[in-house]
Formats: sequence, C-alpha cells, structure tokens
Amino acid sequence: MVTDAAPGTGTDAGTTRLEAELAELAGAVPDPELPVLTLAELGVMRGVRMHEDGHAEVLLTPTYTGCPAIEAMSADIRQALTGHGIPEVRVTTVLAPAWSTDDISAEGRRKLAEFGIAPPRPHAAGGPVPLTLSVRCPHCGSTDTELLSRFSSTACKALRRCVACREPFDHFKEL
Repeated sequence: MVTDAAPGTGTDAGTTRLEAELAELAGAVPDPELPVLTLAELGVMRGVRMHEDGHAEVLLTPTYTGCPAIEAMSADIRQALTGHGIPEVRVTTVLAPAWSTDDISAEGRRKLAEFGIAPPRPHAAGGPVPLTLSVRCPHCGSTDTELLSRFSSTACKALRRCVACREPFDHFKEL
C-alpha cells in the first residue's frame, strides 16, 4: 500500500498520467449521503496507484471511523474505474491522517450552502480562536440560529433552526 499522496490532492510528484486520470474519475464520484458533493470536494479521495500486476488501488479516508457510507463509496469507485477499463480495483481505507472538515474544498463548501446545508466553519490553524460559535443560516444568512438536535440525517450533521427566518437546516459539524 502506498500512502504518500497529499490529503485532498489524489496525486503526488510520482503519479503517472493514468493514475492522475483515474484519481480524477474516482474523485468525481458523488458522495452517497451528500450527492451534491463529489468525493474529491468532500476531501475523502486521497489517491490512486497502479500496481505492476495491473490492479488499481484507491486510497479513501472516511469522514469518521465506522462511517457506513464507505462501502457505498468503495462500490461506486470500483464501478467508475472498471467502467473505464481497469480490470481490478481495490479500495484501501486510510485512517491517517484523519479526515477533517478542513479537507472540504471551497467548491464543496459553496455547494453545501447552495444545497441548504450550512458548511462547517474552517479551522484557523495557529490563528485566533473565534469569539462566537454562530452558524450562518444557508437560507437567509442570519447568524441567529439555534441547535435543535446534535444529530440530523447523518452523524456528521446537526439540525439547527434560524431564529430570523424560522427555517430548519442541517449544519455539517466541524471535525
């Protein structure tokens, strides 16, 4: 197993053209729980390696250990790459480095908000700690929101309601 691909890139300096093409195909697979996002935008697709025996190995990091969507992601990746003529595709779950909401791309955050899900707030590594823990409503933009439930349709989202417009919405929790 090769695990030297930089998180979120799917490639490194030693990547072949075929590996880069396969990483793009695998990264374009929609997330099964949030189909508005691709696996690359979510930041879980970590890389693709071709091995001498002809099989492709895809490195995938779940959003959290035990994530039930990892099986569906793996099956969808296998289908995408075998449909591209790769006879054998193996998906390897990589737990380190752990996935973080900081791995979600800017485009992924934009798509979440457009879909009505408040994106996670980015962490400022080494930066100032935010004085407010407010979550912006994806419907009206107000930061006057309240937590209704720590868990929503998936374990990685919380259910909130905007006090200003009264609309409920999911918030992708920061990890």
